[in-house]
Amino acid sequence: MTPPPLPAIVDAEIVHARTTPVRHSFTYRSTTWLVDLDDLPRPPRALRPFARFLADDHFPEPATPGATLRDRLDAHLRGAGVDPPTGRVTALLSPRVAGYVFNPISVFWCHDADGALAYVVAEVHNTYGQRHCYVVRTDERGDARVGKEFYVSPFNPVDGTYRLRLPEPGRHTVFVSVTLDRPGQRPFVATLRGRVRPATAGAVLATQLRTPFAPAVVAARIRRHGIALWLRRLPVVARPEHTRQTTIALEEKVR
Repeated sequence: MTPPPLPAIVDAEIVHARTTPVRHSFTYRSTTWLVDLDDLPRPPRALRPFARFLADDHFPEPATPGATLRDRLDAHLRGAGVDPPTGRVTALLSPRVAGYVFNPISVFWCHDADGALAYVVAEVHNTYGQRHCYVVRTDERGDARVGKEFYVSPFNPVDGTYRLRLPEPGRHTVFVSVTLDRPGQRPFVATLRGRVRPATAGAVLATQLRTPFAPAVVAARIRRHGIALWLRRLPVVARPEHTRQTTIALEEKVR
C-alpha cells in the first residue's frame, strides 16, 4: 500500500455503536492528522493556534521539558520493556486547537530501519485525564487482539477483549476500529474512517470552517452522550485505580 504524503489532514467519520445493555449509537464528523513523528508540522505562525503538536500531550509519564514526541514514545516503550522502533513512526493524532487537545485514541505505526512494520502503539485517553498504551503486533490485515486494561467509559467495566483493526494508512484513506468483546454480550464497536489530504495552510483554514475546534467538540460530544446514557439509568461502574500504564501483546496473533 502506498503511504500518504505527510503531514496530512484526515477528514473523518466516527461511529460508536453500543448494543448492550441498551442500544445507543451515534455518528459524527471530525478532523485529525497523520504525521511523521520525526518531522512534526509547524504551520505558519498565524495558524499555529489551530494546529499545535506538543510532546507532553502524549504518553502517561510526567512532563519532560525539551523532549520531543519521539523521545517520549521511546522512553515509554523502554520503560515497558519494549525496544523502541529503529525506523519511521507514522502517527494518527489530534493537535491542540485554541489551546485544547483531546485524543480518545492516538495510533503510532512503528517501523524497523528496513521499513517493515514492527508493531503498533494504540494510546487511549479517557475524560479523567488518564492515558494507557496498548502495544500490539498486527497481522497482514492490520488486526490484533488484546485484553482491556483501562477504564474508558463509566458504563463499561475494565474487562473483556479488544479486537483492533489498525491497518497502515493508505495514500487516500485511513481506517481504525476497536471492538470490545465480552462473553455472552454483543460487542461495542467504535470506528474512524477518513479521507486524507495534504496539510497545506489553506487546508488548515478550511478545517476550522468545516469542523471548528474539533478536539473540544469531540470531548463535549462524549460527555453529552454519557449524560444521555445516565438518564436512561445505565449503571455507572466505579473507576478503579489505574496502576498499569501499558499492555503488551507482541506475541499474540489473530486467527
